[in-house]
Amino acid sequence: MKYVIGIDLGTSAVKALLVGQDGTIKAEASREYPLLQERSGHSEQRPEDWVRGTIQAIQDVVRSSGAPAESIEGISFSGQMHGLVLLDAARRPVRNAILWNDTRTTKQCREIEAALGAELLDITRNPALEGFTLPKLLWVKENEPELYALGEVFVLPKDYVRYRLTGDIAMDLSDAAGTLLLDVRALGWSDEVARRVGVDRSLCPPLVESGALVGTLLPEIAAEAGLSPKTMVFAGGADNACGATGAGILGEDAAMCSIGTSGVILAYENDKNRDFAGKVHFFNHAAPDAYYAMGVTLSAGHSLGWFRDTFAAGVSFGELLAGVGDVPVGSKGLLYTPYLVGERTPHADAVIRGSFVGMDASHSRTDFARAVMEGITFSLNESIELFRAAGKSVGRIVSIGGGAKNPDWLQMQADVFRAEVVTMKNEQGPGMGAAMLAAVGCGWFGSLADCAKTFLEYGAAYEPKAADVEKYAQLFQVYKDVYAQTRELNERLAPFRV
Repeated sequence: MKYVIGIDLGTSAVKALLVGQDGTIKAEASREYPLLQERSGHSEQRPEDWVRGTIQAIQDVVRSSGAPAESIEGISFSGQMHGLVLLDAARRPVRNAILWNDTRTTKQCREIEAALGAELLDITRNPALEGFTLPKLLWVKENEPELYALGEVFVLPKDYVRYRLTGDIAMDLSDAAGTLLLDVRALGWSDEVARRVGVDRSLCPPLVESGALVGTLLPEIAAEAGLSPKTMVFAGGADNACGATGAGILGEDAAMCSIGTSGVILAYENDKNRDFAGKVHFFNHAAPDAYYAMGVTLSAGHSLGWFRDTFAAGVSFGELLAGVGDVPVGSKGLLYTPYLVGERTPHADAVIRGSFVGMDASHSRTDFARAVMEGITFSLNESIELFRAAGKSVGRIVSIGGGAKNPDWLQMQADVFRAEVVTMKNEQGPGMGAAMLAAVGCGWFGSLADCAKTFLEYGAAYEPKAADVEKYAQLFQVYKDVYAQTRELNERLAPFRV
């Protein structure tokens, strides 16, 4: 049997999957590393921690599987997006990496908007948000000029790990799309954006496709990891792009609903000119010549976790959600908006906060639990509504994450989204997408779509129920009105938050 390794470099841990040529998972392992949050709004990590964790995770899967080193033909990567790793002339980090969830760069976002105006959306297809890489680069330039002056090139987290494993610097298009420096349609760095904001274009690394062969393992790394120095290394992609690949979102009408701490609605797109007016993210896919549109709900699973921890401490999620299927659509007139930490799509509002609307003394804890589930689903549906308003068809949605573990929630998604919702039998997310990129790169399959037929298997399917679709359509209009009715109230409450 031949094998590939998919590496998923996350925010809290790195995970390695050893996958056989027949799509079976031979072994998996993960290694955690610390998150450094020494000041409010700051979120950093040490790049060397990623490298150590990755090598150790590879060692673990090689050792536990017993697979001969020569049988492991390729490695590819998925990585947390947007994080800034600034390297000096010796290719050493000049400081800790600034991560995607670091929010110190509001001032720099406003500067980018002032410098580029409407051209920012036209070139990069995305608005200036604190999570993106360019604002972080400008923050270092303005606040740590001595470190910025040492910078010779910047990379993203997985690119740094891959560089340390191969000695080659590169960045794939799907991750580059999240920097705010890429001309997304032209597939190249934007000289215009760099010039307008005062960033030296030479800091941008060479660009490659996600499936590109970028080298082989350095001999010393191969020996430490237990692999052959002939092991081929492929560029990999952004975590959302690889997550979409690992869920089979590789053709028109295909979309994914991922409910973790945050929630994501992601749809495949082959029309690079489709205009979403910056209301959803628009990035290059890991699949060649393809894109994806993506909306984000900041507090999806977080809402359910908050509700349990606050009102049902010590209760399992299974117990918390027992009986929600017996509560009628609309939770007996109780509505929840999941704005616990503000919202991303479609409002991009850091001040708005959540609400329960319609409470009365007859409501039980189970009614509240269903209302939270419905509110999360309504929020995700706002992204689907934006897709459809831009002329995009969404007919089939693959549901992954926590929202795919409860049959009542899956049926709710089908009814609210007005689409078939399907699950995956063996959900592995971005790590599987990375393994698929390696498998195609090794020549096992002619395309990612061909690979998906062997590597991916789907489970239960849920069809919309006409009667409930109509009820949810009415409730969704009420849900959308809550934001408009509470926005000013939350702005007036903001000074009292401690």
